[in-house]
Amino acid sequence: MPKSKRHQRVVLTQTAKKTRDHKTKYIEMVRQAIDANDRVYLFSYENMRSNHFKDVRLHFRGDGKNNKDSMSDDTNSTEGRLFLGKNKLLQIALGRTPEDEYSDNLHKLSKDLSGSVGILCTNQKAEDVEEYFAQLSVEDFARAGAISPRTVLLTQEQVETHPVSMIELFRKLGLPVEVKVGRVAFIGGRADWEVCKEGKELSVEQCKVLVHMGVKLAAFKIGLACRWEKEEGSVEEL
Repeated sequence: MPKSKRHQRVVLTQTAKKTRDHKTKYIEMVRQAIDANDRVYLFSYENMRSNHFKDVRLHFRGDGKNNKDSMSDDTNSTEGRLFLGKNKLLQIALGRTPEDEYSDNLHKLSKDLSGSVGILCTNQKAEDVEEYFAQLSVEDFARAGAISPRTVLLTQEQVETHPVSMIELFRKLGLPVEVKVGRVAFIGGRADWEVCKEGKELSVEQCKVLVHMGVKLAAFKIGLACRWEKEEGSVEEL
C-alpha cells in the first residue's frame, strides 16, 4: 500500500480567521473521508436538483440516519461522502502536484476539478457504484436558459383540461388562448401551438408553460470521470 502523504501543512491565502478556519476544517473533512474509504470517484453532473442529489447522498450513507450536508462536522463517519461546489478547496485537499498530493496520484483527480464536478469517497464495490450511476437519470422540469432537447407542441386536448380561470395567466405567458364553449381553447380554432424549438434557449415564460402542462425536458444525471483506488494508488478513467 502506498505511503500516505498526510499531515502536511496547508497554506491558505490571507483571509479573516473565521473564514480561514472554515476552509481548513473543510479540507480536513475531505481528507478524513479519503482515509475512511477505499476509493474516490471524480464525477460531473447535469441539471443539478438538490432533492435528487439528496437521494444520491443518502444512498452512499447507508440507512440515511446521518442526514447532514457535505459541510457537516460528522468527522467520525465511515460512510460514503460526496463533496461538490468548492473545487479550489477540493484541489488543495487532494493536492495539485505530485509533491503536495495527499496520497499517491490524487493530483490526477485534482487537475480535473473545475466546473460542475465533485468527488465521492466510498467503500462500496466499484462495480456497484458504477452500475448505480449508469442507471441514474431522473426527469425534471427544465429551467430558463437551458437548451431545449426537442420541439414541443401543445395540443388543444392539453390546454382544454385546464380551468378557464387560468386564461389570463396563460395569455401573460404567451399562449394564444380564449374561452370557447366554457373551455380553454386556442384562438382561431388552431389544433396546436409550438412552445419551444429544439436547440433553442428556453425563456422563463416557456419553462412556466411546460410546468403547467407537465412536460419535463431536463434529466438529472451524474457521470463518473475516473476512479482512484487507495490500495494501489491507481487512477482509472471511466
